[in-house]
Amino acid sequence: MLIRPAREGDAAALTALEAVCFPADPWPERFFAAALGRTLVAEEAGEVVGYAVLSYVMDEGSLDNIAVAPDHRRQGVADALLEGLVRLARERALAFVTLEVRASNGPAAALYKKHGFAQVGRRTNYYERPREDAILMTLVIV
Repeated sequence: MLIRPAREGDAAALTALEAVCFPADPWPERFFAAALGRTLVAEEAGEVVGYAVLSYVMDEGSLDNIAVAPDHRRQGVADALLEGLVRLARERALAFVTLEVRASNGPAAALYKKHGFAQVGRRTNYYERPREDAILMTLVIV
């Protein structure tokens, strides 16, 4: 598996993967096209099998989205993407990275915790379709 920066030709594959992973509210292709410079891609045998999108302002980062193709889950793809994202945050001299995770998504919260993220708050009714609270987690970059 290769973790690499997204390229211009990746937007369509990212959009297709997004639709599979988040069918209730997928990002449109234009979002991915605009985020190429801050998106990491997991590629296996020439196929995009995952991605992570980081945004930042000054020294504050946000993990906007992370997704792994269903048939590639539980194989270390998300771990590799998070490791790459933390490297990218360090390269950008970010002080921290924050994310939101559905309150019901225990496996994702455990993954983030494994990578050093800690729960710092809760956003009531943050998600729609279905409506649900978000757990706010932050990783301090040292």
